[in-house]
Amino acid sequence: QVQLVESGGGLVQPGGSLRLSCEASGGSFGSYVMAWFRQAPGKDREFVGLSRRFNSGTTYADSVKGRFTITRDSAKNTVYLQMNSLQPEDTGVYYCAADRQIITSSSRRADQYDYWGQGTQVTVTS
Repeated sequence: QVQLVESGGGLVQPGGSLRLSCEASGGSFGSYVMAWFRQAPGKDREFVGLSRRFNSGTTYADSVKGRFTITRDSAKNTVYLQMNSLQPEDTGVYYCAADRQIITSSSRRADQYDYWGQGTQVTVTS
């Protein structure tokens, strides 16, 4: 099984930045789709973005496109979510998710991912 551990969340003012980390263990890191989701209180879990297998590309939700960037450090088995120009609507618990392969049409659905981290809180407020 794959274990995922997120870190890097915190409190930031609107317009600020945070970088989240997700460290993976127990699997072949490069062969996994690595995704980020977020969940605000009382809301459904929402797709943020993903890194394709073997770091072959990225996909982002329209709500974060141009502000968030996902990168991988294969030597550290870690995927990062760099978040810039944060706004209050970005507030929520951010989760890292992984799966070996997910069909493209379903890759934004949380229920398609087998492995999840514990989440890290991001709060954007003035």
